[in-house]
Amino acid sequence: MRVLIVCTNHTDYKTRPQKTGLWLSEATHFYDELSDKDLPYDIVSPKGGAVPIDERSLKRKDNTNDKWYHNPEFRKKLENSLRPEDVNPADYQLIYFTGGHGTMWDFPNNERLQLITRQIYESGGMVAAVCHGVGGLLNVRLSDGSLLIENRQITGFANIEEKLLGLTDEVPFLLEDELRKQKALYRRSLIPFLPFIEVDERLVTGQNPLSARKVGKKVMEEMFEK
Repeated sequence: MRVLIVCTNHTDYKTRPQKTGLWLSEATHFYDELSDKDLPYDIVSPKGGAVPIDERSLKRKDNTNDKWYHNPEFRKKLENSLRPEDVNPADYQLIYFTGGHGTMWDFPNNERLQLITRQIYESGGMVAAVCHGVGGLLNVRLSDGSLLIENRQITGFANIEEKLLGLTDEVPFLLEDELRKQKALYRRSLIPFLPFIEVDERLVTGQNPLSARKVGKKVMEEMFEK
């Protein structure tokens, strides 16, 4: 089994000078749950090349971040991510969309990533995403033309969480609103920023950064314990 981890290349907010990018723990905590199986993996981004890291996520004390950010193989893959055009979907049984605010700009309308996701899913693979990375699933259509997420149990970064961060006006859209517009059956935790996931057959989504590890655990459970 091979895993494809999708990360953003986008760094700029609308007006704020601070830079965004990948929220690092959403990659490291997820992969930490897969690492015991020593699964081969690749990292892809919309443009390929270096994946920018949200500077705020590097400032937090996090042993799992330290472990993998300083792991030579993991770091090399982050700094030399594949382009979607270089990916053969048939090589992967799992695709996972990481988050960070940057994903809201370069995930939703990337047609190649949509195609890769569709092909992995329709070949019996799993699709997973966390936080803002769930935006990568908004426009994925299956071969019959239906939306992957329509009438599916989904979660993702909530409006209240965006409001509490003070970033409602800095992002191109509110993820919760867009998921509902696409007729996803959206749910969230009653308390913001607590781990929360939704599972709908081979589709696993997490609400926020603290949900990444839980998504990883559930994916491993679904793939290896059944």
